Amino acid sequence: MGDSPYLDVKGRIASFEHLGCLDGPGLRSVVFLAGCPIRCVYCHNADMLDAGSGYEATVRQVVDELARYEAYCTGGVTLSGGEPLFQTDFARAISAALHELGRHVALDTAGTVYSEAALSEADLVILDIKHTAADGFRRVTGGSIDNTLKTLGYLKKIKKPFWIRQVIVEGYTDSPEQILALKALAEGAEKIELLPYHTMGKNKWKEPYPLGDMKPFPADRLAQLKELLK
Repeated sequence: MGDSPYLDVKGRIASFEHLGCLDGPGLRSVVFLAGCPIRCVYCHNADMLDAGSGYEATVRQVVDELARYEAYCTGGVTLSGGEPLFQTDFARAISAALHELGRHVALDTAGTVYSEAALSEADLVILDIKHTAADGFRRVTGGSIDNTLKTLGYLKKIKKPFWIRQVIVEGYTDSPEQILALKALAEGAEKIELLPYHTMGKNKWKEPYPLGDMKPFPADRLAQLKELLK
């Protein structure tokens, strides 16, 4: 690794999490990269949205941090955020450096920044489709669905293993029609995950929380929606 061309690439890290079991196969380390181009109404990591948040680090420093937990996080590493592809070159360099060490790398992205190079470098892409319709996507995120659909199309084209995720929020993504549309879009996915809206990220917002006092999505209703995926 000493002469790897990737180790001196710099970017901004929001935080690390280790022994994660919900961010890809097996127990994993998760690297949260700072910055995101969209503003989801339910964002769980609002403290990471600003491109200037977190701290500057080199890929070498990231790899050294991850090496401390490699014996425990045997599933590999997941790059998340924020939006990891907001720092496209940094995300790709981390992935490439980890691959030189034989580590499995998953990319947890909403696809709102399109990068064939970074998508190709990952072993697995976990694509969070915020909404299947253009107007619904804009209502949830304030942004355009175009790059997300382009990302999905590219993953299918190159036959990259991918999972599909969607956060289920009352009045936004909880209609049967939305779930069936998601199922159709996700053709070819190894897994489709419906994640219930929760309020654990509410206290990270500096400005008024867009969803106010909305309660977590009920488990029984989530189970009914999951039935539509069968």
